[in-house]
Amino acid sequence: MERKEKFIQDEFYHIYNRGVEKRIIFQNTSDYKRFMALLYLANSDQIVEFRNNSYGNSLDEIFKQNRGEQLVAIGAYCLMPNHFHLLLTPLVDGGISKFMLKLQTGYSMYFNKKNERVGALFQGVFKSEHINDDRYLQYLYAYIHLNPAKLKNSNWKTQSRSFLNQLKKFIVEYPYSSLQEYLSLGYKIINPKLFPVDEEDITNYNTVVNDFSEENKK
Repeated sequence: MERKEKFIQDEFYHIYNRGVEKRIIFQNTSDYKRFMALLYLANSDQIVEFRNNSYGNSLDEIFKQNRGEQLVAIGAYCLMPNHFHLLLTPLVDGGISKFMLKLQTGYSMYFNKKNERVGALFQGVFKSEHINDDRYLQYLYAYIHLNPAKLKNSNWKTQSRSFLNQLKKFIVEYPYSSLQEYLSLGYKIINPKLFPVDEEDITNYNTVVNDFSEENKK
């Protein structure tokens, strides 16, 4: 079925999907690392033979592999137990659709084989939202990187200042989001140069948490 959304180069898109029936799609550390490896390897104009890649290697070893020309630039990502968020801009015609097909197919094949299951893993192809102004783009960076806060408390925005201080530590140490790459300046999966957002605004997580918190608005 043809997508209604047309992905245009130099435009920005929030891409997200969740497990079918809201099922857990990342069961352990190995699952998260496999998806992160695929975020890198599937972002290529070359055919990726997933079975020939040694995922026993560390992510650092995988990130050294030559993958050819990239299909998309990734500005941000966050992996949660039953869903994921990506911030993308296409680098080639059809780049987002090609990348997402390789990413989700590769992960679904791995997950189904590991868990001896068949059938769809994700809810449809994927969801997308066009980002039409810089202010909303900056908001999405914060939204994506703050997603792990829900793991601590789904109502975290209304919690006390002492809780929020603990939450800031949790968010900055969360290993499955691109905030780690921004803080370390170790860009492996992401390519921030193509996104018109000040990196200091992205890494200033203290301000971001406070801005989203209702407690700090009292």
